[in-house]
Amino acid sequence: MILSRDLILAAGAARPVERVEVPEWGGAVFVRTMSGAERDAFELATAPPLGTFANLRARLVALCACDEGGARLFEDADAARLGELDARALDRVFAAARRLNALGADDYEQIKKN
Repeated sequence: MILSRDLILAAGAARPVERVEVPEWGGAVFVRTMSGAERDAFELATAPPLGTFANLRARLVALCACDEGGARLFEDADAARLGELDARALDRVFAAARRLNALGADDYEQIKKN
């Protein structure tokens, strides 16, 4: 099947969401994929010389944690408070966000180079 403009734009509205158990927080959270624009903004905020890897886990969690319908739970400004939470819990949600968004270690190396 060859996709039309309308089919492509309609398909873009639905993005995968995955439930992640976080016992340290007393329950579960959903994690979603980023849009193309969100990923570009995340990479720009991460890329040197203007960006930084500081609080990277919390920033990605703030961007990808969502409700069951895919609506974000956090604002970008919440990343500072998220960064103060238990590292094990944050790592668990961060790992799911990385996997869902196909962000690997080589992606971070590429961001640093560019």
